[in-house]
Amino acid sequence: MDFLKLAGKEVLIMGVANRKSVAYHVGKTLTECGANVIYAVRSQDRADSCQKLLGDAPIYVCDVEHQDQIDQLASQIQQHHGPLAGCLHSIAFADYSGGMRPFHETGRAQFLRTMDVSCFSFVAVANALKDCLAQDASVVTVSISTTRMANQNYGFMAPVKAALDSSLAFLAKSFSEFSEVRFNAVAPGLLKTSASAGIPGYVDAYLFAEQAIPRKRAVQTQEAADVAAFLLSPRSSGVNAQTVVVDAGMAINYFDDVIVKRVVEGSGG
Repeated sequence: MDFLKLAGKEVLIMGVANRKSVAYHVGKTLTECGANVIYAVRSQDRADSCQKLLGDAPIYVCDVEHQDQIDQLASQIQQHHGPLAGCLHSIAFADYSGGMRPFHETGRAQFLRTMDVSCFSFVAVANALKDCLAQDASVVTVSISTTRMANQNYGFMAPVKAALDSSLAFLAKSFSEFSEVRFNAVAPGLLKTSASAGIPGYVDAYLFAEQAIPRKRAVQTQEAADVAAFLLSPRSSGVNAQTVVVDAGMAINYFDDVIVKRVVEGSGG
């Protein structure tokens, strides 16, 4: 049964790095549902390393820091593929090479490059692909479960993701002038991905998240991918300009009795 109504339809997935990537899990899920998945990755080296992972699926190269490569991707999609039923933008980058600093010490160049890759690229890709998308296509990006929690380990990425979340409404509105294309985001809690492993202190935060989640198990990448697959499908046709949080209930449970008891006893109170 084609529950997602994507069998035989083409979907572009951007951002696969390896088997741990959210994008990889989304692509695999859509392929299992009968969709024809097309991939775009950052470099030729990445394309070569992903070829075995992605089988016979078409893989294009597109570094979103370069507008000419975004335009070339759109041209290749238009030339070799039919209308896209969906597009997943699973791309983010933050330069923490100088070490973690207080947020007010964030460098201008660091912040602007992060904004370019992690937020503006979503707008740029949507604009470039507008003639490649089906009239009722779905465009989905990957955000984070909250941009209001000042997690020092996440540095300046949360404000950038907040801008990404805000762009959903504006893209949905501007595209509504000529189409029914929808823009949504899946916003997972802490995941075990290669990208997250490079964030200083992330492992400690991940272990805390496991305890704060009511079920005492962290969110799995596949759980986020399943929601993204739903948002990419016609089954979510009534959902537009939304950020769907996938945190297994962590946001309701910060005052979990076990955690509170541990802190109080540990402080000698």
